[in-house]
Amino acid sequence: MATAAQAKVWMPAIFDSGMVLQRETNVKLWGTADANKTVKVTTSWNDKTYLVKADKDGKWKIPVATPEAGGPYVVTVSDGEELCLDNVLIGEVWVCAGQSNMEMPMKGFPSQPIDNGNMDVLHSKDPQLHLFTAKRTSRVEPIDTITGKWAEAEPATVRNFSATAYYFGRELRRILNVPVGLIVTAWGGSSCEAWMDRENVKQFVHSGSPYQIPYKEKDIKSKNRQPTVLYNGMLHPIIGYGIRGAIWYQGEDNVPRYQDYAQQMKTMVTLWREKWEIGEFPFFYCQIAPYDYSRINWTINSALLREQQLFAEKLIPNAGMAVLMDAGIEKGIHPPQKNIAGERLALLALAKTYGVEGIAAESARYKAMRVEGDAAILEFENDKMNLYGKDNTFTSELMEIAGEDRVFYPAKVELHKRKFLKVTSPNVTKPAAVRYAFKDWVSGDLFCDNLPLSSFRTDNWPVEERGAEKEKIEYDR
Repeated sequence: MATAAQAKVWMPAIFDSGMVLQRETNVKLWGTADANKTVKVTTSWNDKTYLVKADKDGKWKIPVATPEAGGPYVVTVSDGEELCLDNVLIGEVWVCAGQSNMEMPMKGFPSQPIDNGNMDVLHSKDPQLHLFTAKRTSRVEPIDTITGKWAEAEPATVRNFSATAYYFGRELRRILNVPVGLIVTAWGGSSCEAWMDRENVKQFVHSGSPYQIPYKEKDIKSKNRQPTVLYNGMLHPIIGYGIRGAIWYQGEDNVPRYQDYAQQMKTMVTLWREKWEIGEFPFFYCQIAPYDYSRINWTINSALLREQQLFAEKLIPNAGMAVLMDAGIEKGIHPPQKNIAGERLALLALAKTYGVEGIAAESARYKAMRVEGDAAILEFENDKMNLYGKDNTFTSELMEIAGEDRVFYPAKVELHKRKFLKVTSPNVTKPAAVRYAFKDWVSGDLFCDNLPLSSFRTDNWPVEERGAEKEKIEYDR
């Protein structure tokens, strides 16, 4: 970062021409200047001037009031030498974080395209949608700025921008009709632990963890998986920037360490909210899509991580999960249907944050099981329009049922009393447990209101690991 010794007012890269500021609130602006010098901030939307005195280290911070959506405006910052930020919009701002499925750009990865990506890029020009991508940065200690630049949405910029984030922002623009700013801070293959600070991540780093907390740069063995390093390098520099909320697409790297992922997510979100100091802002995330993890030599069933993500939705207030059971691919960890991921995140935001009525945003969710004779009767919540299978049938190829011997058999599924699912098998006379789509790779076949049902199980029995004979394929980028 620049220091006060440079005798020039300075602001982190997130504050730049083309930025979008959150509407109708007090947003914080900050930077450095000469020690003890008065900094003058002027905002053109109200022609108001704010004065703040830099501290002995030259640091300053000041809140400024933002109006309803609009722009472009100009923000000038001066300590005698003026810094002018133009083309500033006022609207809705979201942080978009995670690993490769959030980072994956509209142009795709080599030999891994985005469905309809090229045509969507062609039609992407929108002066009211502004984009910022943080450069990959891994650090042992928190830093004050990131490398990146605000840009208007147009083919040349959207092509290299996160596909999930773009489709999310495009829907917000269409429905809200206000400026939208998207800040992408993501790194392929990153762990959840990398996005937390040192104090909060300690409880999840133990002797069996593959990566320990680094205390010196030389201790970093993995730039994107080591605990704290992305919080320090890619999140800390933007904490406090005025936002409406965050979207998150991560979890694949944590499949082998699934056991405490729900608690990790809760801890991470709580940390972010405490540091941002704007209350329990919305946090919406993607459940990882099905994929054959044996291809990368992992022996843990990824349905266990999806289960943890399902638990997290109950643990984290003002949160929501976009289910992607129908949007994975067996032989690719980077599904091409990023429009589905972004649009389902947008449905959650539009319904739960912006109050749009008349839409379904949350997938139906398993609630309870009871036994009637030789049948397991399943009850669900968020299923106002009732569950259905593919082609509007009432069947599923992915339901299994077991008795007390814990041996699972393919099950027959029927709609029961217009509300419940009746699950049976000729091999099970006394049902004890039911599982749906509880495997690495499946293509979800139960829906409600055009949203897929998450994989689930009614039991908590141990799930056996598979063998690991296949050659490992590197999955992150």
